[in-house]
Amino acid sequence: MGLLGNELAFAQSLTAQEREGVMALGNPKHFAADTHLLTEGDRSSHVLILVKGWVTVSVATDRGATRLILGLRGPGELLGEMAALDPHPRSATVRALGPTEAQVISGDAFRRFLAEHPRVSGLVIRQLTFRLRSADQERSALASLTVLQRLAGRLTELSGSGGAPRSPYVPAGSSVVQLAQDELAASIGATREAVAKSLRLLRTQQIVRTGNRVVEILDPELLALLADGHAESA
Repeated sequence: MGLLGNELAFAQSLTAQEREGVMALGNPKHFAADTHLLTEGDRSSHVLILVKGWVTVSVATDRGATRLILGLRGPGELLGEMAALDPHPRSATVRALGPTEAQVISGDAFRRFLAEHPRVSGLVIRQLTFRLRSADQERSALASLTVLQRLAGRLTELSGSGGAPRSPYVPAGSSVVQLAQDELAASIGATREAVAKSLRLLRTQQIVRTGNRVVEILDPELLALLADGHAESA
């Protein structure tokens, strides 16, 4: 499972000349917190390169208003490339976690740039492949792991204690994940009630401590063991 990914962001993979060229194709745009940068089902084809801030990538589920968070994206990330490369509607919604700035590039201009820069085109293909593999892993986790395992894995990832980059939900130098239970549920494809039950078990075993929109990791090693399917009887 992984919301953050472990590859270098798109813009950071470019040479200085490539980065200057692709950024010159668009214009900067600022988004307020909770604003949709891209909306699932929309027919637009522009792409975004995040300059500042973090966003969530989510999709609607069969449970009506419930959404499943597929990823967290930060500065340098490319967004919306699938709609620029094919005629289908947007496959996910991108929402700003806080004030966010992005370079907005038309789909036509982006496609022309890729045609003229095969190396950059290869980077986009590599990113699409990586995200597809990540989505496959998420689906596998939903089918084969318990809610407790998925929650333990997500908390381990977001806190950075599993070696992943530290997420925007965790203050620097902290082991506290700042997420509400419904947001945690959306990040692992579970109900809020199931997450609350798993958190009670983790609290009982003194693995975490919880507060209002806060989960403090007390025992990261045991949490990681739970995520891997060990110590289920803890």
